[in-house]
Amino acid sequence: MGKKISDFFQLDTAPGIILIASAFLALIIANSPLAPYYLALLDTPIHFKVGSLDIEKNLLLWINDGLMAIFFLLIGLEVKRELIQGALRTRSRAMFPLIAAVGGMVFPVLIFVLFNANDPQALGGWAIPAATDIAFTLGVLALFGKRVPVSLKVFLLALAVIDDLGAVIIIALFFSSDLSLLALSIAVLASATLFYMNAKGVARLTGYLLVGAILWVAVLKSGVHATVAGVILGFAVPLKIKHHRIRSPLRYLEHGIHPWSSFVILPLFAFANSGVPMENFNMGMISDPLPLGIILGLLLGKPVGISITCYASIKLGIASLPKGVQFSHIMASSILCGIGFTMSIFITTLAFPGVDNHALVDLSRISIFIGSILAAVLGYLALKYALQLQPKPNADEIEAEQK
Repeated sequence: MGKKISDFFQLDTAPGIILIASAFLALIIANSPLAPYYLALLDTPIHFKVGSLDIEKNLLLWINDGLMAIFFLLIGLEVKRELIQGALRTRSRAMFPLIAAVGGMVFPVLIFVLFNANDPQALGGWAIPAATDIAFTLGVLALFGKRVPVSLKVFLLALAVIDDLGAVIIIALFFSSDLSLLALSIAVLASATLFYMNAKGVARLTGYLLVGAILWVAVLKSGVHATVAGVILGFAVPLKIKHHRIRSPLRYLEHGIHPWSSFVILPLFAFANSGVPMENFNMGMISDPLPLGIILGLLLGKPVGISITCYASIKLGIASLPKGVQFSHIMASSILCGIGFTMSIFITTLAFPGVDNHALVDLSRISIFIGSILAAVLGYLALKYALQLQPKPNADEIEAEQK
């Protein structure tokens, strides 16, 4: 039994399976006699006070503002590594996924705005369908095993990383409020300290994490969402130290955080934010502008945006298809990018804050579930068909691709 459990956690699909299981568990509990206990648990106050520093939030907000900052730290680490050593390290490598990611964010927003332009309150959720869930997308891709060209996996990973960075920028620019000049000044000073440490070749992670904790508190108090601190810290951690033959601080921290993010933080976030009471929901609501904007934004906006911008960039000579990848693969996998889930739900919590917006939050979350599930199923079927059409590579082509 122990070996089977260990083997399960080694699967590429394991994070996605645990994530969706956590979401469905919350959905079941929220619509059962246990619902009051579920809500009471999330509303449990947790008070942290050291001297004049006083932070009091309920469990839900500690998960969304605190634990998710660690997830965003991982995003920062991954983006930096991809920029320096990975799929984004050169202009030619970065251009194709960059264009795809921009198209995949702009078109869903346009569709959402088209449906909700006349409703100022619903329009606040414009960024909800712009996000892609990297864990689910790569999890579905992993179901195909070695049939998926390595270059297609690299393209999708780079696209998802850029998409995550875009979501962070959106959060920082559009979902900040009641800014505190003092807290912002401390955050800027902490950020400058982190990058100074990087420039001076400081290798010990302890120093970065201590200053990063100060940065998180300052950003939390500043009015900018606290998760942005995680990304800044991720960019500050050095990938390698010049003239030193020591392990990479960035890679060490990334490998240390990754399992906690995949198997603890994201499932906790899904469990805490997916408990939607269905008693006031009926399928007729799907035709309302808000859910239509989210569902069609994810299901239609993502693939159309990615496919059109990719096709245009190839025709204009701005970028080229990765080696071994056909355009049918791009079109099929772009449907998978409509799996919004984690990031879309996260943006929903920011787009509709306050008790008065519970109905909008719940309807948005249900719409995200529907759009993401449809994108996963249709994307899987489309990619399965596209992979069946491709000619089988010979041994020399496989060896060249792996290199």
